[in-house]
Amino acid sequence: MRLGALEAGGTKMVCAIGNENGEILERVSIPTETPDITMPKLISYFADKEIEALGIGCFGPIDLNRDSNTYGYITTTPKLAWKNYNIVKMFQDALNVPVGFDTDVNGSALGEATWGITKGLENSMYITIGTGIGTGIITNGKLLHGMLHPEGGHLLLSRHPNDSFEGTCPYHKTCLEGLASGPAIEARWGEKGTELAERREVWELEAYYIAQALVDYIMVLSPQRIVIGGGVTHQEHLMPLIREQVKRQLAGYIDTKELLNMDQYVVLPSLNDNQGIMGALKLGLNEYQLENKG
Repeated sequence: MRLGALEAGGTKMVCAIGNENGEILERVSIPTETPDITMPKLISYFADKEIEALGIGCFGPIDLNRDSNTYGYITTTPKLAWKNYNIVKMFQDALNVPVGFDTDVNGSALGEATWGITKGLENSMYITIGTGIGTGIITNGKLLHGMLHPEGGHLLLSRHPNDSFEGTCPYHKTCLEGLASGPAIEARWGEKGTELAERREVWELEAYYIAQALVDYIMVLSPQRIVIGGGVTHQEHLMPLIREQVKRQLAGYIDTKELLNMDQYVVLPSLNDNQGIMGALKLGLNEYQLENKG
């Protein structure tokens, strides 16, 4: 079965062709410009590929409520050219195939849950930490939506006693994204994270904030495993610090077999940075099955 996959990001659109086994057969990357410029290129790529469905993992916020008049829209995005844009209908009309749709980070969570390190788990979580911070959540075997979709990057945090940094988030200042994203690291320390690799205090503070958020997620969502991806985690010494801080901040309150092995509980992605595209393939497959059941 030939499936199309689109990982729609703020700077680039990654288009791919794959199959129901998660195998990626080909891919291209197209710059994200305005819809008038970018959409014809995306549609042209998929038009002659004989796909049976398309899955889209998209930057947000997006409307995932199928009963809503704006289902399939990119909604209140700061990328103003894409605000209130009906991306799903544009592809449906152009390609005449089922179109699965979710957030980019939910797509990554689904990719790992289908073919990766959270496969077989009913409850798991994927967090991406880079320019922004996003969360994808699988609960009882399904992607969590609800009123909108998870915006766990904006979880409000308590500032470290020795940190006076005001935070970079224009909405909340001291949310996780405002205190621990790539831009927050650069604004606090005056250099990009890649240039701060040898400064342990940078990563101890980063681990403190990420772990604080993880403890909150653990308390509320009770995931069986947490996957952390994104550019910030390319600092190899960060994950051990996060695990250590999670254990410290949990303070022994929760006692489960999963938490006994923190190295297997808080983990890096396992799909060689293909989790987003592979998740989009699965979104397309799911939509195809939904429209063709019975």
